[in-house]
Amino acid sequence: MKGMLYLNSYFLDKEVLSLQTTTPIASVVREIINPNNLKIEGFYCKDRFSKKIMVLLVQDIREIMDDGYIVNDHEALIDPEDLIKLREIINIDFNLSGKRVETVSKDKVGKVSDYAIDSSSMFIQKLYVQKPIFKNLNNGALVIGRDQINEITPNKIIINDLLSPALQNANAII
Repeated sequence: MKGMLYLNSYFLDKEVLSLQTTTPIASVVREIINPNNLKIEGFYCKDRFSKKIMVLLVQDIREIMDDGYIVNDHEALIDPEDLIKLREIINIDFNLSGKRVETVSKDKVGKVSDYAIDSSSMFIQKLYVQKPIFKNLNNGALVIGRDQINEITPNKIIINDLLSPALQNANAII
């Protein structure tokens, strides 16, 4: 089942609320992205009590609301050192924002300026790529679907070749 698509900023700067105490227990700092499949595995959170950075796993979230995340209780927050299965992903510390995007043919497309996440699966579905200024005279950001991604490396995202501008304009007229 597909959920709604939200920009990544929707998921950040939210409170984590305990269902047990009905109070905020942490605030979300940033997401943990698995670069192998572009899935949000969890979120780094600042614990309201210890002030430590903890991890909230996606599977421990009962509900995502505009105001915050609902979890059962404070035990949903886990010390990153205790996450053995996610240790490799955490150590990679993958960040999409600002990542270079180029085609299989090595054409430079731009840099990731934003991305959209499916709220039910937590998979990143779309990348918004800001083109360099000299290529950005006519068009705004380019939207890349996850099915167009060919490879993800530590330094860049490689996508399938784009249509030539002449073909894009011809397709737009049809």
